[in-house]
Amino acid sequence: MQKLKQQVFEANMDLPRYGLVTFTWGNVSAIDRERGLVVIKPSGVDYQTMTVDDMVVVDLHGNVVEGRYRPSSDTATHLALYRRYSSLGGVVHTHSTHATAWAQAGLAIPALGTTHADYFFGDIPCTRALTEAEVQDEYELNTGRVIVETLGEVEPLHTPGVVVYQHGPFAWGKDAHDAVHNAVVMEEVAKMAWIARGINPALSAIDSYLMNKHFMRKHGPNAYYGQK
Repeated sequence: MQKLKQQVFEANMDLPRYGLVTFTWGNVSAIDRERGLVVIKPSGVDYQTMTVDDMVVVDLHGNVVEGRYRPSSDTATHLALYRRYSSLGGVVHTHSTHATAWAQAGLAIPALGTTHADYFFGDIPCTRALTEAEVQDEYELNTGRVIVETLGEVEPLHTPGVVVYQHGPFAWGKDAHDAVHNAVVMEEVAKMAWIARGINPALSAIDSYLMNKHFMRKHGPNAYYGQK
């Protein structure tokens, strides 16, 4: 597990490096599918003092297998996503400014241009509000459940993130670093959408043919972007 712990530690340290977190407001995890174990950031530990040995290992039921600290308070949300989607290798949660602003507004982040379409195949959805009962009982687990509900039958790697209503963004990917990459992109396109809609409030979504082209040239079966 040491290699996975190192990857998760590095991915967590990328959050302040990319300006996605303030204080300890964020967490990254990754899963070892063969062992059914997840490595995640410890709860409330400062990034400036955190080390790879502080990473916590839990099973898919949330039981601590290894580590001296309590795991992130959002662990149950991460685990709900791993249990539901076998294609996920990493999950990240932040309170990055612009993505969180869309979450607090209760709005999906609209797909307005090709930067967005390079990573997200359509709008980045916003979940419904959790009920009082869902918040009071198993809040973090229900946060994961409402994300799954929001995605429906969507392929999660085609929409590698959502904003949770009045909370903030969750993103995911093939591994921890890919998840952080998608979280960075989500924050950037959230900012771009806010600026673009401020310039032109009547701005409509990107044309479907242009969105399809940009997404599929990077992620489709005949993708040709980048190097093999």
